[in-house]
Amino acid sequence: MLFLLRMLAMAVHFILAGILGLLLGICRPFNPDNSRLCARLYSLPARWLLRLRLQTEVGSLFEQREPCVIVANHQSNYDLYVLGAVVPRRTVSIGKKSLKWVPFFGQLYWLAGNVLLDRGNAMRARQAMLTTTETLKHKDTSIWVFPEGTRNLGDGLLPFKKGAFQMAIAAGVPIIPVCASTYVKHMRLNRWNSGEIMIRSLPAIPTAGLSLDDLPQLLDNCRSQMQQCIEAMDRQLSGS
Repeated sequence: MLFLLRMLAMAVHFILAGILGLLLGICRPFNPDNSRLCARLYSLPARWLLRLRLQTEVGSLFEQREPCVIVANHQSNYDLYVLGAVVPRRTVSIGKKSLKWVPFFGQLYWLAGNVLLDRGNAMRARQAMLTTTETLKHKDTSIWVFPEGTRNLGDGLLPFKKGAFQMAIAAGVPIIPVCASTYVKHMRLNRWNSGEIMIRSLPAIPTAGLSLDDLPQLLDNCRSQMQQCIEAMDRQLSGS
């Protein structure tokens, strides 16, 4: 019963947050700080409805004053409510083009200045990547990317795609990994307290002076750091 009530409340919240976010986007279209405000709009009420306890250690993320590429692990659609709590100022994300057809959310996502990527069209995808590189260089805006490219459903990190790392190298900006503990298989939405989640950002990984020849090592280094961080948080939450 509690699960059904929560899902109903979450559906109402998703619609209302979408309408409010859309109004914000209409009032100041493509402002890169819209993403942070909309992320909070979705995250704060949702975590209250779901009774999710969140521990955050994201000093390296919020202390970063220059544009950067933020890479995070992607577990489920609940990431909107979990990771939305730590989106920093002037940060936009890269999402699938199909998102624009989601009522309210898709339109506010576009008006918030986020990048919609058509993965089925190589030329358009490449052009979008070039645009985000220019954004990093000249518009005081960071890019949030899920380098796995799809949800891992709590089964561990999937292989990383190269796009985020290519952008960082091309723009000469640092990469900041953001890790969420493995929560999706441990949430108990039919209980009053649904679970506890940790989010931790790692020290910035510089890319200045790197070339595409350095990309494989950069990618492997970032993924290894994130894997170790996620495993450490999981152990901490389990008490082992």
